[in-house]
Amino acid sequence: MIAESETVELRIDALAAGGDGVARETGGRVVFVPFTAPGDRVDVVIEPGGTRFARGRVKTLLASGPARTDPLCAVFGSCGGCAWQHVAYDAQLAAKRAILREALTRIGGLAPPAEIPVIACPSPYGYRSRTRVVVAGGRVGYRRRRSNALCATARCPVLVPALDDALAALAARPPHEDGEWELAAGDGGEVRVTRVGAAGESSRRLVLAAGGERIERTPGVFAQANALLLDVLARAVVREAGAGETALELFAGAGFFTLALARRFTRVVAVEGDARAAADLVHNLAAADLHNVDVRAEPVERVLGACRTAHDVVLLDPPRTGLPRGLAPRVATLGARRLVYLSCDPATLARDLSEIVRTGYRLEHVEGFDLFPQTPHVEALATLVAD
Repeated sequence: MIAESETVELRIDALAAGGDGVARETGGRVVFVPFTAPGDRVDVVIEPGGTRFARGRVKTLLASGPARTDPLCAVFGSCGGCAWQHVAYDAQLAAKRAILREALTRIGGLAPPAEIPVIACPSPYGYRSRTRVVVAGGRVGYRRRRSNALCATARCPVLVPALDDALAALAARPPHEDGEWELAAGDGGEVRVTRVGAAGESSRRLVLAAGGERIERTPGVFAQANALLLDVLARAVVREAGAGETALELFAGAGFFTLALARRFTRVVAVEGDARAAADLVHNLAAADLHNVDVRAEPVERVLGACRTAHDVVLLDPPRTGLPRGLAPRVATLGARRLVYLSCDPATLARDLSEIVRTGYRLEHVEGFDLFPQTPHVEALATLVAD
């Protein structure tokens, strides 16, 4: 085993779920190395700590692998946002397929389909329609990598052009108030810049269009940020849900999928614990003249604890942390013929699916969506059917 703080030459073999390159020492210990790409040959300084695995930092890039490319952002490597701008886009997609499959097999103990497609973003830059930036001491930017310190910047190449211009304008005339600001772009290029958590925060809703539906949301309410894949994602989720008598949607948000479900099911129960999102959902249903949705503005755990009605389909879109503890087995007792689970974290998805499969469901379909180019994150859609 290599001694700590010693420099060793390594070849990067793959990319890990956390974004680091993965290499092996001669003795077999795994070494995680940030900002490396598959095929790179690097001199690495091994950091203190770790017996089964170690972390290192690049001292010298000896030779670039075929997956390495030039980043577009001037603050890449310092900013805590992107981790893969140095990795060619086809290699990013290949890594995400591997990350998703490994999570399902290693964490979930599942047997996924032979092929797991990952739908590419039409452009690996200029896709993001929502972001939060920090204002501190008259400067604007993002948090530095593994730090709360500010990484000042006036440009961000992953933002849609209208939002990138809004960031530049904000940086040119920084607000006097320190704090977080949300920048969001809606359908048609409309931009909203709002201080997060400010008294009297704007309640003006911004429009998103996807899957033939019009969704409006107020500041702070979650919405998928990839403007280029919104329509594709919405149609895929609705396709997997199908049609029927009753559907239960958990973590419904402002109604990104709810409106489409309401057109395909006789009755929908939509559960959303955030009061602002639930208010947006009610507003969007009324604007669409849809009256067959029962909106429950309360925590998912409370609704499921009292739920005694079987549904044809259950659609779940939880936060990155996945389902709250003990909820996966409860979902499985609802008697739905199909469970459709959308997740932004393969690890928590695999954990929850594993618990559900034990109750008698079978994993029928898995596909990924690259909603987050230049990062190791991947959105996954999984469908389970009752055996």
